[in-house]
Amino acid sequence: MSDNRKNNCNPSSAARRQSIAVVIPQYGRIGGAENMAFQLCERLAAMPEFDIHVFARKWDPGPSLVTFHKVPMIHFPRWLQPVSFAGFARRKIDTMAFDLVHSHERIFRMDLMTFHGIPHQTWIHDMRQKSLSGFDRATCWIEKNGIENPALKMILPVSTLVKKELSKHYAISEDRVSVVHPGVSIARFSSLNARSCRERIRARHGLSASDVVICFVGMNFEIKRLDLTLQAIAGMKRDGFFSPLPKLLIVGKGNSGPYLKMAEDLGISDQVIFAGITDDVEAYYLASDFFVMPSRMDTFGLVVLEAMAAGLPVVISSNVGAADLVTHGGSGFILPENPSARDMTSALIRLMNPEQRRSMGKAARRIAENHDWDKVADKMARIYRTLIAGQKTTILKQS
Repeated sequence: MSDNRKNNCNPSSAARRQSIAVVIPQYGRIGGAENMAFQLCERLAAMPEFDIHVFARKWDPGPSLVTFHKVPMIHFPRWLQPVSFAGFARRKIDTMAFDLVHSHERIFRMDLMTFHGIPHQTWIHDMRQKSLSGFDRATCWIEKNGIENPALKMILPVSTLVKKELSKHYAISEDRVSVVHPGVSIARFSSLNARSCRERIRARHGLSASDVVICFVGMNFEIKRLDLTLQAIAGMKRDGFFSPLPKLLIVGKGNSGPYLKMAEDLGISDQVIFAGITDDVEAYYLASDFFVMPSRMDTFGLVVLEAMAAGLPVVISSNVGAADLVTHGGSGFILPENPSARDMTSALIRLMNPEQRRSMGKAARRIAENHDWDKVADKMARIYRTLIAGQKTTILKQS
C-alpha cells in the first residue's frame, strides 16, 4: 500500500475531528508553494480538531502528524503531467470522505485553493513572452476547470498582486477571495546570535565591520533584476554620494558571468561578491545591513519577509507581492512598477544613513513578527472552520 497513514481509520471516522485533504505535488521546505503547504499542514495537524491528509507525488521523510497519500503522475508526453496528476489526485480523494479539500495546485475540483502564481496564460504570454505549448494549454485547461467549478468555495491568492491578476482573467466574486500571505519562522532568527553571524559571514567573504552590506537573495538573476541593482550602486557616485560604496552580497545560484562583466564595466567589481548557494541563509541576512529585490515579477517573495524577520529594511519593486507587508518609508522602500536605476539609487543613498537603517529595520522586524507561521496557521484554521460550518448550514437548509 503506497499511503503512509498514522492509523488505520478512515478519515471520516476520526471522532470530532475535521478531515482535510491537502493537495501539493511535492511537500517539503524547498520551494514557495511547497514550503507554505508544509508549514501550514504540520501546524494544523498538531491542532486536535483537524485530521490532515496530504496528497502528493513526493514528501520529505521524517516524523509527522500528517497522513500521506502517494499520487502518481504520467511523465511522457509532457502535457500529460498536469492532467494526470490532477486526475489521479481527484480519484484518490474521491475514495475517502473529507470535510474539505484544499489544493495548492491546479486540479479539477476542490473546495479551497491557495493560488501561488498568476494565471498560467498570463505568465507565458506576458512574462515569458512565448506562445503556449501543449503543456501550457493543458495547464490552462485544468486551471480554468478548477477555478470555474461551482464546487470551489474560496480562493486564497498569496498577495494582492495575485488577486488583481486573477480578477483580470476570471470572474470571481469578492466574497470568495481572501488574500493569505505566506509566513516566516521568527524562531529561526531569534535562536541565532546576530553578532556572531555578522562576524562569521563577513570574515568568510573578506568584509570589514565598517562595510555597509546589501543582501540580494535569488536564483533567477534576470527576473530579480540584479542588473538594476548593479547600475544603482554605480549611480550613487553620479548622484553625489562620495563615501565608500556599499558592498553587494549575492546569495543564490545563477549565471554570474554577465553580471561580473557588467560590474567591471561599471567600475564596481570590488563591491560585488557572489556567495553561491548556502544552507545558512539566515546568517547572511544577519550579516547584512539592508535587502534589495527589484523584481520584474514575484507573486510574493518569501525572501523579503525573511529579510524583515532579520531586522533588515527592504528595497523592492511594486511587482513583488510582499509589498503588501512593506510600509514605504517606514520598513523599506517600494519602487515603481518599472523602476529606473536612478529610482533605486535614491533608496540606496537614503539607507546609507545608519539611523535610518536602524529605525526601519526595527519596523520591518515588527511586521514580520505579525506574520509568523503560527499566526498564518491560525488564520487558515479559521477559514477551514468557516467553510465547514457553511457546508453544514447549507446541508441543513436543503434537508
